[in-house]
Amino acid sequence: MPFLKINDEGKFKFFFFFIYNNFLFIDGTNSEVCLALYRKSLKSKEMDHGGTHFDGQYPHVFVTLGASGDLARKKIYPTLWWLYRDNLLPVNTIFYGYARSKTSIEEIKTKCKPYMKVKNNEEERFEKFWTLNHYVTGGYDSRTDFEKLNQELSAFEKGPVANRLFYLALPPSVFEPVTVHIRNSCMAQKGWTRIIIEKPFGRDSASSQKLSDHLASLFTEQQIYRIDHYLGKEMVQNLMTLRFGNRIFNPTWNRDNIASIQICFKEPFGTQGRGGYFDEFGIIRDIMQNHLLQILTLVAMEKPASCHPDDIRNEKVKVLRCIKAIDRKDVVLGQYVGSPDGEGDAKLGYLDDPTVPEGSVTPTYALAALHINNERWDGVPFILKCGKALNERKAEVRVQFKDVPGDIFDGKPKRNELVIRVQPGEALYVKMMVKTPGMAFDMEETELDLTYGHRYANVKLPDAYERLILDVFCGSQMHFVRSDELSEAWRIFTPLLHKIESEKIKPIPYV
Repeated sequence: MPFLKINDEGKFKFFFFFIYNNFLFIDGTNSEVCLALYRKSLKSKEMDHGGTHFDGQYPHVFVTLGASGDLARKKIYPTLWWLYRDNLLPVNTIFYGYARSKTSIEEIKTKCKPYMKVKNNEEERFEKFWTLNHYVTGGYDSRTDFEKLNQELSAFEKGPVANRLFYLALPPSVFEPVTVHIRNSCMAQKGWTRIIIEKPFGRDSASSQKLSDHLASLFTEQQIYRIDHYLGKEMVQNLMTLRFGNRIFNPTWNRDNIASIQICFKEPFGTQGRGGYFDEFGIIRDIMQNHLLQILTLVAMEKPASCHPDDIRNEKVKVLRCIKAIDRKDVVLGQYVGSPDGEGDAKLGYLDDPTVPEGSVTPTYALAALHINNERWDGVPFILKCGKALNERKAEVRVQFKDVPGDIFDGKPKRNELVIRVQPGEALYVKMMVKTPGMAFDMEETELDLTYGHRYANVKLPDAYERLILDVFCGSQMHFVRSDELSEAWRIFTPLLHKIESEKIKPIPYV
């Protein structure tokens, strides 16, 4: 989306590569000026590109199914508020919540407010946001209740055009009946309907394929948005620009120059009382099979024919097809235990969580070495690492280059590394060798550092969910998972997951 081009006269000229994905970085610009540029970009005629179109003046209804749940409270309602606050949504947008709970908008508002970051001068607008919210109580398996919801939505849709978005913030067990009822009772009659589905997209190849087949029987692929919030993160979205927009990196991005690539996700806390949910899926399904594998495809893919969403997703699928199913010998599994010397939660191990089944062997840490069998990456290990209760919070991509051939410095040079830090504190830096200051001809490792907090201090970086939900309004699927992509991802991990579960492989304990 908007990248900003300044011509000889210094006038701004907008080109639309993809909505809301790259940001306009202008020194000394405050966030309000940036937001004004975003709003202007949404209204540009050049917005109609790569499958995107922003219907800014038409009515939209955003329906959150599972409105009383944890995800809605912590992520969806806060995201809708931020987009509304910043005037980035179509002007005629209202919001409906739907769930089994007998609750009210006032109760939902009270539960959501701690997560919504409302400033003192925003209270009036915050109250106005909630006047646009409505709530309907209903069952997930009741066609009558969905027909009642449809009547509520239709009463709002007075004009010739009206679009509907449904966010399934629901447990997978009710995906099938809910989507059937949306199809039979709640499709937009005057515009488009789009369905946003939250992971997990199945537990293995068979269950994922069953869900995909079910959705394909009800909706077109263009109507389905499988959301992986990691694809909305600033540095993940920067991978394409970094690789294909810089001559300095692209020629070295291959097996001749790169020794290994590590993609790492670490959390310094455990399950925090959510062990029952986590134990059902484990760290591989929760993080590695989706978030880390998605990053891998962006790091490893070939240059797409264009920036059209399907051209990009085609290249991601090609990478996955070149990866064999993971072998058990290429995997390390761990489970955290309490530290006798720790304080607070550090004293507690995974099995000390009362919601975790006794004697569970579910891994809370996993490392896997994947190999891409193509001309560019043959022999280069892609090492995926993720875990809970580790020493820090961090997500990063670390590209380690090979040793310098023909070394004249007696083995002193360390390997160059390109590090892309996804969180916390977005950054991009290159580790390199330089001569130390002074008369002696010695060397040291230093960094070329682009830390976003320093370079773009005055620029507002939106939350990943903000970008992705706005993408759905615009109809761009570039950063959503396609069905064939999902199928390939499960093919790679399913044999390993079945082996772990059938053989009850005991993970290595770590403090």
